[in-house]
Amino acid sequence: MKILITGSNGMLGHDLDKVLADKHELVLTTSKTLDITDKQHIIDFICDVKPDIVINSAAYTDVDACEENQGLAYCVNGEGVRNLALACKEVDCALVHISTDYVFDGTAREPIGEDGEIGPISVYGKSKLKGEEAILEILDKYFIVRTAWLYGINGKNFPKTMLELAKNHHEITVVYDEVGTPTYTPDLARAISDLIETDYYGIYHLTNSGSCSWCEFARYIFEVAEVDVEVIPVTASEFARPAPRPSYSVLDNKNWIQKGFKPLRDYKEAIREYIELIK
Repeated sequence: MKILITGSNGMLGHDLDKVLADKHELVLTTSKTLDITDKQHIIDFICDVKPDIVINSAAYTDVDACEENQGLAYCVNGEGVRNLALACKEVDCALVHISTDYVFDGTAREPIGEDGEIGPISVYGKSKLKGEEAILEILDKYFIVRTAWLYGINGKNFPKTMLELAKNHHEITVVYDEVGTPTYTPDLARAISDLIETDYYGIYHLTNSGSCSWCEFARYIFEVAEVDVEVIPVTASEFARPAPRPSYSVLDNKNWIQKGFKPLRDYKEAIREYIELIK
């Protein structure tokens, strides 16, 4: 297939490139080569390339900055996705869109299915929901993939930040009352590679298996990396940030499993592989 990837220089984009390059013809774009907020340019570009599928891994993902730059957040995460959907409709190709656990409000106390009640509490979550809604309004051929707590070799991420902080600190404070599932971008990229071989269109929750708090995740990272650091648990309210986060956003990968796919491996297994790679 000919696959166009937006945000190909991002953390997930890098791994999509690695996973898909051997089997498919890839058209890799970045915000510099393809501005998804430019509606006419997007339509012209996709009509010219005529991809079989578009994977949108471009987004404004700085959750706190979204609170300060609401216009930009809605422009990229909402209108940008609408533009892609309109362009995909022009050439009748499917769209894979990467969305987020932040479309939920965090009040659930058990893993959230794809049909769970939506209720984003941050500008980031609200802007990402606008993108989802645009796809549902415009397209029939789509895969909306909600994922969570991404980390990978490329780009900034939580494990990398923790290990950097540990070089100069004996104690690190980490939030304990936010629970989710750390997800390794190579695992997510491989799952997307499998999904696009089907016509099982719809909304999917895709994360590694298991769940933890940020505090538990930090402690496990240091345990695996054999780093002696004391992790001090704090509440989200004590660790003040501009944007609110869901206190519970574990995603139930129900649709993925019902379609016959194997659950992604446990997050503990994935983080062990990651730490071995970056040592």
